[in-house]
Amino acid sequence: MPDDDLPETFHVTTDEQLRAVSNLTRHRIMAVLRFAPATITQIADRVGLAKGSSSYHVRLLERAGLVKVVRTRKVRGVTERYYAMAARSIVLPDPGEGGPDMLMRHAVADLEASPADAERHVRMAHLRLTDAQFTELGARLDALADEFQALSDPSLPDVSLAFALFRPAPRDQAQGGAE
Repeated sequence: MPDDDLPETFHVTTDEQLRAVSNLTRHRIMAVLRFAPATITQIADRVGLAKGSSSYHVRLLERAGLVKVVRTRKVRGVTERYYAMAARSIVLPDPGEGGPDMLMRHAVADLEASPADAERHVRMAHLRLTDAQFTELGARLDALADEFQALSDPSLPDVSLAFALFRPAPRDQAQGGAE
């Protein structure tokens, strides 16, 4: 299936879809399918799963509409299915106040699982910004991510970028209101 046929975004709207993307293994399977279709065997090899586990997780993603079969072929009498993402990007709902942000949790888990001796750029900065500066910085970060995403070459190794620009909860709220 040519990449041009993919919808730009898939909005996660149902509980079934949210449960499907909330699982770290399924998140990693979707990362495998980000640039090219793959079979259950290929997915299992890349994620480090048994084929049965890989098949189970892919079926849940397919049932939720997040991945789909894009090609089949006969191999020694067996139909081999190639799965791909249902869209170029997946948009998760706002987790709501106090709710876990699955995207950031998965990004941190992926960072922790990455090779410790590999080059990494991790930084946290505390800023004081006007509303206009906050909005501008968010737009610039989005534009920079979009610029480099357009340069992505599926033949190169994966690189993950995660950023969060947010206003932290007030100190008394973050500490549960206790003095």
